[in-house]
Amino acid sequence: MTPVLLEQLRSILGDRVSTTDAVRDHHSHAESWHAPARPDAVVFPLSTDEVAAVVRACADARVPVIPFGMGSSMEGHVNAVRGGVSIDLTRMTRVLRVSTDDLDVTVEAGVTRKTLDGHLKNTGLMFPIDPGADATLGGMAATRASGTTAVRYGTMRENVLGLTVVLADGRVIHTGTRARKSSAGYDLTRLFVGSEGTLGVITEVTLRLFGRPEAIASAVCPFASMEGAANTVIQTIQLGIPVARMEIIDATQLAIVNRFSKTAYPEVPTLFFEFHGTSQAVVDEQAQSVDEIAREHGALGFEWTTTPEERARLWQARHDVYYATVASRPGARAMTTDVCVPISQLAACILETQADAATTGIAAPLVGHAGDGNFHLILMLDPDDPAEVARVEAYTQRLVERALRMGGTCSGEHGVGLGKMKYLKAEHGEALDVMRAIKRTLDPHDLMNPGKMLPAF
Repeated sequence: MTPVLLEQLRSILGDRVSTTDAVRDHHSHAESWHAPARPDAVVFPLSTDEVAAVVRACADARVPVIPFGMGSSMEGHVNAVRGGVSIDLTRMTRVLRVSTDDLDVTVEAGVTRKTLDGHLKNTGLMFPIDPGADATLGGMAATRASGTTAVRYGTMRENVLGLTVVLADGRVIHTGTRARKSSAGYDLTRLFVGSEGTLGVITEVTLRLFGRPEAIASAVCPFASMEGAANTVIQTIQLGIPVARMEIIDATQLAIVNRFSKTAYPEVPTLFFEFHGTSQAVVDEQAQSVDEIAREHGALGFEWTTTPEERARLWQARHDVYYATVASRPGARAMTTDVCVPISQLAACILETQADAATTGIAAPLVGHAGDGNFHLILMLDPDDPAEVARVEAYTQRLVERALRMGGTCSGEHGVGLGKMKYLKAEHGEALDVMRAIKRTLDPHDLMNPGKMLPAF
């Protein structure tokens, strides 16, 4: 980056431009195992206008820009592989508008999901998408995040109504409306949701809200076999029981969680459930229906609670999975991966994946958003051991190939970033060229988060 551009950025943002090693190092990576790559500078805008001014300056200088939120992504989305300017959006934290009548809210991109939840508490409304990390809502839109509640409430794809986006040349566009449906023009909102910063910088997000449930219950259900647990998931979905969360954890992962979170769950394949309803009777009916299904498939018990403390303890243990696994092998790095398959193929995909791990001697603790057919593996490895890295990469490649063969996708929610680019041709075929054409049209100089998403752009 030239001194001229640096001076121009400082004229726009003043002291909210940093070139210190510590700040650049922080913005060189997220939670992924991919090699860090530092930006040349980091900027901290406070408004869409400031983001647009930064992007215009970088466009004129042909310098890449990389949007940055909380740094919780898993596939190297924020690594500045070609240098450039990291645009940290975490100071754009205003909740711009809440409509309780229309059940929607507009926020700046740096607002986190927990901050929004706190802002909404007194309204009786909630935004339910929960990817685990307290991610920014702009980042969640950019990566098309989902999480534990997607089985009932959907993903960011279904719950983003509109966006404000700064394009590669600095133009600002507004996509979508607050209307619940539209037949006017291309659906640009869905184009930018999941684009991972490669088409523009998301600065504002309009989201769909939901009423907070009057009654909530959570349950833990251990099984004699993983097949029984997976088949319970399949039948629950097929019967249309509106569970709010349905998480699957294998015995290996649960043992790791028990040690880390000081819990004492039976170390067997287990389903975690949450039920939402307008009354306790509705929640009780949902839980009893699932209990009956689970027992038909070899459940060893079905313990449920409605107390907020016990529910919080259960879901905290679930959200601790990543950090528990990282702590289980000090000095190693976590390679996290996920796939998603049609719900009817969930049992087959999990069982084949576990058999593959057993045959190759790879420790592959599994956790998943079972109601969506989506599961994750957290594979601990020594990045300085080429043989171990090669063995794990071969295992994950077989996992992706298995998911694609079953009609699934290489990533249900982690996204593409750096790590999954090589699988897009197999998944999308000729449609990949259409994606490249869109990228070339909106970003002809490949300045928006370059080196991500699209191979050989």
